[in-house]
Amino acid sequence: SIQNAVARGAPIDIHPEVQEALAHKRPLVALETTIVTHGMPHPTNLHTARSIERIVRENGAIPATIGIIQGRVKIGLEPHELERLADVANNPSVVKVSRRDIGPVISLKGDGGTTCSSTLIFAALAGIKVFATGGLGGVHRGGERSMDVSADLQELTRCSVGLVSAGVKSILDIGRTLEYLETLGVPVVSYGETSDFPAFYTRRSGFQSPWHTNDSSTAASILLTQHQLGMNNGVMFAVPIPEKYELVGQEIQNAVELAVKEAEENGINRRGKEVTPWLLKRVSELTAGKSLPSNIALIENTALNQGNGFIVYSHIESLVQLLFSLESASATLVKDSPQASQTVAFDSPRLVVIGSSAVDISAQVVKDTDFVTHSTVPGAVTMSLGGVGRNMAEAAHRKLTATSTTFINDTVLVSAIGRDSFGRLLSDETKQIGMRTDGFINTISGRTAVCNLILDTCGGLTGGIADMDIIHSLDGDVVLGALNKYTPELVAVDGNLSEKALASVVQFCNKRHIPVFFEPTSVTKSARILPAIASSTATHPPISFASPNLLELAHMYKLAGESPLELTQRSTWWDAIDSMGLGSEFRMDLEQLSKRAASDNDPSKGRLSFLLDKGIAQMAIHLLPFLQHIIIKCGDVGVIVVFRTAATSQSSWIHERSNVHARQVVARGQDGSCLVFKHFPAIHLTTEDIVNVTGAGDSLVGSILSSLVQIPHAFQDPSTLSQLVLQAQEAAVKTLQSPLAVSPLLSQVV
Repeated sequence: SIQNAVARGAPIDIHPEVQEALAHKRPLVALETTIVTHGMPHPTNLHTARSIERIVRENGAIPATIGIIQGRVKIGLEPHELERLADVANNPSVVKVSRRDIGPVISLKGDGGTTCSSTLIFAALAGIKVFATGGLGGVHRGGERSMDVSADLQELTRCSVGLVSAGVKSILDIGRTLEYLETLGVPVVSYGETSDFPAFYTRRSGFQSPWHTNDSSTAASILLTQHQLGMNNGVMFAVPIPEKYELVGQEIQNAVELAVKEAEENGINRRGKEVTPWLLKRVSELTAGKSLPSNIALIENTALNQGNGFIVYSHIESLVQLLFSLESASATLVKDSPQASQTVAFDSPRLVVIGSSAVDISAQVVKDTDFVTHSTVPGAVTMSLGGVGRNMAEAAHRKLTATSTTFINDTVLVSAIGRDSFGRLLSDETKQIGMRTDGFINTISGRTAVCNLILDTCGGLTGGIADMDIIHSLDGDVVLGALNKYTPELVAVDGNLSEKALASVVQFCNKRHIPVFFEPTSVTKSARILPAIASSTATHPPISFASPNLLELAHMYKLAGESPLELTQRSTWWDAIDSMGLGSEFRMDLEQLSKRAASDNDPSKGRLSFLLDKGIAQMAIHLLPFLQHIIIKCGDVGVIVVFRTAATSQSSWIHERSNVHARQVVARGQDGSCLVFKHFPAIHLTTEDIVNVTGAGDSLVGSILSSLVQIPHAFQDPSTLSQLVLQAQEAAVKTLQSPLAVSPLLSQVV
């Protein structure tokens, strides 16, 4: 499986869009890149590849164009990566990659366009069930003497993928190719009304397929049946080009036949591997200057000038319609093989996230519909993964693995799941994302957490039911048992944990000098961390990082000063506040900051006056003896970061000054410490851009966690901190624009 390959260190990068489609079983179409690197001249090759991807999307599927860039396998290409492969003039070392070339190209950090055979390999590895290509390779003319047979044919015996093409390239020996496929045991199915096998450019080659169907469910059933029987071979579906292109296709086919005849007369046919390149060149010469009907002008400069090319992809719309049916009908395929379910040994993660994981079932009312009590209303129901801890872990994982697989196993989620269908779903979907699952704690009697959300037409939460009792099984002993397996550099917890469990984690981490990051989760749950703080014997703030919103901050501050804890009445708290040395200058700087607009671009967001009017600044500062770094989530007003650096930290903030224009207040303490209060405006986002507000804050926190894993002292440098917060805000925006709790596009936030 792709997970096992990545776990072994395989240099594979899956595009976030492809990852999302795999995770949610959406139709995916694998596409090769040899047509880009070796099939057409530049820029025709690039335009063709883009056009094919566009048509795939327009027909309801996700394109997964496969190639190799700098020694890394790319399943799904970014635009600049496709451009890199297409620009062969400036990238002359790009090679054509078949099975035999994969190891060398990767080891030499080269670029490569994947042939049918290597595309089949990577599609099968990723779990993509359908691969669309123009024409399959086969037995070359004179192959009975030269033994020149394409590796594409053999690969179909190893990869359980439905290969959909316009037949076999007509410059090849079609009859012997079909015979060879029969010997290999690969089913050949013509997709149409007859058994006629297409000849790449024409609808009929003169040969017959052993099977034919014009029903997509039957085609899907063939793949499904082979999977159920444990058969590893693929299936070739031969789809003839549309009849409207038959005329021009016949012209090219006539040129092919003439070139073949000339090759026999000139003895070229006895030159082994030289035959095919000669035929391609001759066909190009014979068809030069021909014109196509105006209604297919798109393919004029490629098909006629190249001899083979885009004309074969002119039927891509019918291909994708078939592919969509194949994917939909095959959605029940079990993706986990015995090998994939085996336990894989991992190194200790650098980040452990402890908290809730849940299955989110969201029901959103369609626009212009009012709720009606005691009745149902039209809407859309979707299911995705959720839970605060899980969301944080996924966001951190996606961002950590955005540019490198170095951190692929560095995030572990410790969470309780039941031995039920929802638990299996959580585990399976987590694997699909590429995350570790060794932190899941299976409980015998508990039900996997499920949260049923009711959303309004704008995606806002109007109500719901949360079945989250399983989180109570994560008591202190269970959590410590999981933590003892690892030696993390950072531990994050959410407020769903019990007070005792939180106290156990804080004590464990404080003894081992492991930073603790606390995500309050909700107003009520935000105070659960306070008993852990009260029982801590650490001489420094027991919680290294906390990320409350404004309401959670106020609640934590209020309960911290009340009985029975009375944390702000302790002498140690007074000593810490006194050492900050905050005087009139600090107060004046805060007043100036509070007069600033919350946004430089949106006057409707008002000013930062709430910092003083609602006591936000005072509350945050008074919590610093317990929470060393406080990241306050202020919604559409932005983010406020408040923290205190130690005198011995060698922080760059010691050289900074208060600067209202930079939205920061900096104060130096009597002990040489430094207090920083800084506001970061929100990224502009219109209401129309927002799809779902669930999970945005978790994505922000997950992004911060990933930055701290990579740069543990990120808060100590002004520019690094600014980059950290900006990336976190971008992560939150990505999720606001996604129907999922964590947007797969977080992988693009780097």
